[in-house]
Amino acid sequence: GCAKHFPGHGDVDVDSHYDLPVINKTRGQLDSLELYPFRQVLGQGVGSVMIAHLYIPSIDTAANQATSLSYKNVTGLLRKELNYDGLTFTDALEMKGVTKFYPAGEASVQSLIAGNDILCLPGDVPGSIKKILQAIKKNKLTWDDIDARVKKVLLAKYSLGLSEMSPVVLNTLTADLNTQTGEINNLLARNSITLLRNNENLLPLKSTRVAYLAVGTDKPSAFSVRLKSDYNADIINFSSKDSARVNEVLSTLKNKYDVVVIGLHNYSRRPSNNFGLSKGAIQLINHVQEQMPAITFVFGNPYAIKNIANSKTLIACYEDEPANHVAAADLLQGKLSPKGKLPVTVSENLPFGTGITTNFYFTEVAPEAVGLKSTVLSKIDSIANNAITSGATPGCVVLVAKDGQIAFHKSYGYTNYDSLEAVNKETIYDLASVTKISATTISVMKLYEEGKLDIYKTLGDYLPWVKGTDKEGLTIQNVLLHQAGLVSFIPFYKEAIQPNGNPKPEVFSAFPTDGYKVPVAQDIYMRNDWIDTMFQRILNSKLEAQNKYIYSDNDFIFLGKVVEAITGQPLQDYVRETFYKPLNMTTTAFLPTQHFPINAIAPSEQEKQFRQQLLRGTVHDPGAAMFGGVAGHAGLFSNAYDLAQVYQLLLNGGELNGIRLLKKETIDFFTAYSSNISRRGLGYDKPEKDNATRKDPYPTPSASPATFGHTGYTGTCVWADPASNLLYIFLSNRVTPEGGENTKLIRMNVRGNIHETIYEALKAASQPAFNNAGGK
Repeated sequence: GCAKHFPGHGDVDVDSHYDLPVINKTRGQLDSLELYPFRQVLGQGVGSVMIAHLYIPSIDTAANQATSLSYKNVTGLLRKELNYDGLTFTDALEMKGVTKFYPAGEASVQSLIAGNDILCLPGDVPGSIKKILQAIKKNKLTWDDIDARVKKVLLAKYSLGLSEMSPVVLNTLTADLNTQTGEINNLLARNSITLLRNNENLLPLKSTRVAYLAVGTDKPSAFSVRLKSDYNADIINFSSKDSARVNEVLSTLKNKYDVVVIGLHNYSRRPSNNFGLSKGAIQLINHVQEQMPAITFVFGNPYAIKNIANSKTLIACYEDEPANHVAAADLLQGKLSPKGKLPVTVSENLPFGTGITTNFYFTEVAPEAVGLKSTVLSKIDSIANNAITSGATPGCVVLVAKDGQIAFHKSYGYTNYDSLEAVNKETIYDLASVTKISATTISVMKLYEEGKLDIYKTLGDYLPWVKGTDKEGLTIQNVLLHQAGLVSFIPFYKEAIQPNGNPKPEVFSAFPTDGYKVPVAQDIYMRNDWIDTMFQRILNSKLEAQNKYIYSDNDFIFLGKVVEAITGQPLQDYVRETFYKPLNMTTTAFLPTQHFPINAIAPSEQEKQFRQQLLRGTVHDPGAAMFGGVAGHAGLFSNAYDLAQVYQLLLNGGELNGIRLLKKETIDFFTAYSSNISRRGLGYDKPEKDNATRKDPYPTPSASPATFGHTGYTGTCVWADPASNLLYIFLSNRVTPEGGENTKLIRMNVRGNIHETIYEALKAASQPAFNNAGGK
């Protein structure tokens, strides 16, 4: 590989093909940004380095001295200070950034004096050789200098096997080198496309009267062709020379179309002159977005989005190529799920990591369209806002789906009480015990359905390491029902901390090393073998009599290991491959910081003991954290939309969007009442059997006996009611920042009150309407 362009070519407004760019940064600024990636790759043995044509006075003050020709840069900084002794290439010496000041072969001489090994495109080769010989005669260079460089080049060739001739077939060379270029471009386009805003819920586009406003071009593209074929769209081109036509185009579009699709094409990659965008083009896009429903696709450098950052529906596509046009058209139709995240900060309201990831399975409809009264559902606003102002939780997300369509999906409050980050519908939450049914139970169901797991067999049949203990004979069925006699939970962390609450140094390290690789929180890594200690504590724990209901995390810790033993995969990999990926659930995952930017995840507790930090992207449950962030009872994160897909799949009898993952009879078996001593199903929580007469009905009075779901310690719940084809999800971080001591969300019955409001909306919509005369 070749690291380029040293010492950092990003922050320039002049193209070195045409002139010598100047970077007026201090050495400290260079060290903190430009030089950082070079330090990393140089220490890992990168094969070569290409030197940029830049003028950086903080490195070399010689007038018009390009870094590629600077001894202080190549030898002083790269070779001596950064200890790099590998191959260096100059950037192309025929570029104006060099030849403007060092013409006719002089650049070649200066490059060698600077310490470079290979001269890239020196232009006048005979003239360069002549100048080099003159430099040797004048003792500016020596033959030893030349020989040393030749030997380095020969050594590199030898190490790559070029000493043994292997002829290349030239007549098919282009085809051989480009065999997968198209596939790679398509893959990049489809995985990078980034939905930045969808505030008007225009995606996927279903309108019949569509116009396509192609800004920056007067030629057809693959995108405009698709819009014509998919929507019979009228195509309106607006090139950079058309600034006088702004009002004319606005007049043409106004009140004639349901939606205007805007494409920003053919602008410069470079920021000079605002990427070459005309004032008329920017004015037109902003006016269209303000005055009519519009969807804007930006085909190019995402920094240019700052000019139209207030768009209500906005997509970054990064390149103006056919592969990106096709991906954009597929996104528009809902055939493609956006997976991208903004790789840079475009503006204050579009920071790094922005990106809505969704698969458009659900259609958002008015509540009345699915038999829910919107005026009744609006009571959810007051319940949620009252919970926030009362300090029950800093924020939350509520989702209600009926008949497979979202009728209510709102976010409230902030991620913490500092009110700095507002919650949005895409906010990812720690699901806590909702993990039990959203990862472990559905995995057990799949293995049961495939005949790989028998719920009437025992832990000892699947986990050899429990044999010889009193846990060996516990049946999978009783474990699923929380009536295997296992203790509720074991506070593993207490054994691993000092009296002052600090982690014991013999158990934890601030850095990952060979013996300490289990991530527990930021800058805390547990000793690898301590997991064995934790399992030993479970095996040694007191066992109560079976057929007694004791809700226990340990039941599902065991079940997670059973899934891993049968599949040969870590739980997080099995459930992701089997369920989340087929359903395009892009935010549902264990170990979320490996998948999502930290600002997309709501924080959890400001933990005062053990980890002693604000937990964000690290599972709140300390036991699950000590298992490396993945356990059968906790560790899963998701936003509400993605989580809804698992439960809509279950409500649909195991099929979603044409994909079947479970059989209906499997779902019916696991979600039914399965115990004569508790309300539990197999893995699932259910309503109390005597809800009709009970003083404290659970989870709410109107939930049918067919309802199944679960709650989570962090302030989460999911409930699915097949009798009404109704789905309710509540996500919050009520443990932020105080932890479990804040029980207001539970005492105020926030989750249950919202749940009952949904049933009230269902009943209200079914009531007959009466006119003022009293007749129906």
